[in-house]
Amino acid sequence: MKTWENAMRVSFLALGAGFILASMPVASDAQRADSDISPTSVALQKQGEAAQSAGDLKGAVDYYESALAADPRNRSAVIAMAQVARAQGLPGKAIALYREALLLEPNDLTALTGQGEALADKGALELAREKLAEAQRLCKDKCPQVAALEKAIATSDTKRVVAAEAIAPKPVATVGATGQN
Repeated sequence: MKTWENAMRVSFLALGAGFILASMPVASDAQRADSDISPTSVALQKQGEAAQSAGDLKGAVDYYESALAADPRNRSAVIAMAQVARAQGLPGKAIALYREALLLEPNDLTALTGQGEALADKGALELAREKLAEAQRLCKDKCPQVAALEKAIATSDTKRVVAAEAIAPKPVATVGATGQN
């Protein structure tokens, strides 16, 4: 009887361990190529692009989120959501989304320069310049993404100078400490 109980315990543990191992992602799942993205996810992303082109940013985000629910590895959908966030004036959200895309592919020039532009929008020019340097290392020729980031940094830098001049304190005439003029 004791042997039967031990066999049942071991079988139950082995079965449980097997279920756990079977449900874990394998390395090949994490290394899928862009061409291996779920067709459902790609179709939803295309619908998001159509909504975005029509000016329906909320609808576009809904489609992009659905595309990511269908396949979280759809880097293009993450980048598209980041672009919508920038269009909505949400540079912090865009920065986080571009970071997500860069976790999926660290050498994605579009995500890298997009994050740099969002950083420039937010006023983090030093970090934007770091992204620019990385992008220039990746792109040896003239890349439109790098040019767009250079322009965003220059524009943001000009805005900061004008803004600083606009809030410069103006001298105020004061009455002496004795109260006499």
